[in-house]
Amino acid sequence: MAESRTSADGGMETSYGFREVAEGEKQVLVNEVFHKVAKRYDIMNDVMSAGLHRIWKDAMIAALNPRKDPAYKVLDVAGGTGDIAFRIVEASGRLAHATVLDINGSMLGVGAERAEKKGLSNNLTFVEANAEELPFEDNSFDAYTIAFGIRNVPRIDVALSEAYRVLKRGGRLLVLEFSEVEMPLLDRFYDQWSFKAIPRFGKMITGDAEPYQYLVESIRKFPNQRDFAAMISKAGFSRVTFTNYSGGIAALHSGWKL
Repeated sequence: MAESRTSADGGMETSYGFREVAEGEKQVLVNEVFHKVAKRYDIMNDVMSAGLHRIWKDAMIAALNPRKDPAYKVLDVAGGTGDIAFRIVEASGRLAHATVLDINGSMLGVGAERAEKKGLSNNLTFVEANAEELPFEDNSFDAYTIAFGIRNVPRIDVALSEAYRVLKRGGRLLVLEFSEVEMPLLDRFYDQWSFKAIPRFGKMITGDAEPYQYLVESIRKFPNQRDFAAMISKAGFSRVTFTNYSGGIAALHSGWKL
């Protein structure tokens, strides 16, 4: 399970891929990864998931079923390029408002440009901030979404507590994340694809294999479906469930603030 640990010198450590680093160092390293890939983020997701991420994201929005209501407010965390937020706004009939929060300015810049081109700027707010310290009042949002971002947060438990804090009573948490493959044979194929093919394709597309190597390793260090569901429950959420996609390559986690 990905969690903080005390190092030999008394400091707090967490995982950065297969490496152990100081908690404060992880965020800097993750930022460097996403500065490098911001302009090609969608291509990166296509490589990581063989294109399936688009189907999984559509399923996530269907599960959320955003209200067609101007008062409906969603916080999409680690969603800088707007991929999830755009889907939410469109599914609401362009009535809902989505706040896109990301710690990485390069990702947010890409998202703001895309929003302008899609004519969605009036429905979106882009905020550069940390998932562990959300700059919002308690009980502010009807839903909190995060897709393929929670595993990059140094202190996942803190981020989940913040999600609970800013949600209104009756609000919903949805987390889409790469997970543990639970189908025999598929797990072996996926390991081969992840560790051999993905970094190679990443280097071909972007000229740099290192970000892809980290992302593959970060998936293996992330808690499995049941362990992560337990973390969501511990943060205070009720009716916690998860749904596997593509044999567990990804999973959608759901929880309610009741």
